[in-house]
Amino acid sequence: MVTEQTPTPEILESLIDSGFHEIHRETTGLLLSGFSAGLDIGFGPLLMAVVLTLSEGGYGDLRTEVLLASAYSVGFVFVVIGRSELFTEHTTVAVMPVLDGRASYRGLARLWGLVYVSNVVGGAMFTLLVVTMFPDLGVASPEAFADIAHKLVDHDLDWLFVAGIFAGWLMGLLAWLVSAAQETTSRVLFVWLVTASIGILHLPHSIAGNVEVLFGVFLSPEVSVLDYAKFLSLATLGNAVGGVVFVGLLKYTHVVRGGQ
Repeated sequence: MVTEQTPTPEILESLIDSGFHEIHRETTGLLLSGFSAGLDIGFGPLLMAVVLTLSEGGYGDLRTEVLLASAYSVGFVFVVIGRSELFTEHTTVAVMPVLDGRASYRGLARLWGLVYVSNVVGGAMFTLLVVTMFPDLGVASPEAFADIAHKLVDHDLDWLFVAGIFAGWLMGLLAWLVSAAQETTSRVLFVWLVTASIGILHLPHSIAGNVEVLFGVFLSPEVSVLDYAKFLSLATLGNAVGGVVFVGLLKYTHVVRGGQ
């Protein structure tokens, strides 16, 4: 059985409608949904620490890298399929109705601000819960959490920004692909494919990375609050540029001016 593909203009219209709805969503609902997403996405880095602790290999070992990337994607499956608000999706989705003239830049800034802050706070709360209670379970070592953090902070500032653009670009593509998919199974596959790619490339995703680096701040003396601040600011900026420019603007323009 051949499934008919969703026409490109219909994908764009779906994203515009979704972005318009979220821009005009009530503040408390946005904050709670964003906070939930920040909590849920933390399960990815947590499972990465478990895999790294239990695996015979480490970073650089192909089998371990694939397992780590797949574990990383779990948090995104919870968030994207569960339809919680995620900042790096909205760098593409929420910009569409603004480009189409149906929403204002002020509304976009409000949505981005509320979702971003609630994502970060949710991730920080998840990290605090894990470092407080999880060590007693003995399934992940502090060294594993520290290794995960160092994979993101042991780079210069230019790398964080440029690699952040690629991560935002991939997340924007994910938003487009999920809108095009007609079945839940297809959506789950797209989430795994895109976010596992981010994981295996060790690209800085501002919201998942918020949890990863905070683990290092709490559990490794070599990861400082300044390292965390540099990571979060540059990853966020890069993610926004990647999602807005390389997906939002380009996809919108090619559909409106030259699409089917």
